[in-house]
Amino acid sequence: MTREPRSALGRLGRRLLRSSDQIDSDALARESTDLGRQHIGDLVPRTVASVRGEIRSITLRPSDEVAALDAELWDGTDVLHLVWLGRRSIVGVTPGVKLQATGRVSRHRDVLTMFNPSYEIIGPDGSRGH
Repeated sequence: MTREPRSALGRLGRRLLRSSDQIDSDALARESTDLGRQHIGDLVPRTVASVRGEIRSITLRPSDEVAALDAELWDGTDVLHLVWLGRRSIVGVTPGVKLQATGRVSRHRDVLTMFNPSYEIIGPDGSRGH
């Protein structure tokens, strides 16, 4: 574990050396904390949780299986898969979109997953969509 530099110059140097991915991760994690949402990295299977993050990817299951839309949600601490069974697409749920999801957390194929979560798309200004 690294210590936070005490001087303003030390903190500035640390910020300048961070990658853009680390800056994005820190901002998403801080946003979740500020809004009272749970961090994905702290989720416990078989509990109900409310998380907020950004969709990083969307995957459709092959047509020979049950139709399912799988969205990978990143909140700066870890990844949670949101799976909507019986769906091939959801308007507005695309990579890069921020959303808030609520549902029961499970571990499916050793991956944190929420099946059929309720969700709200978050606008660019932080407001909730319809």
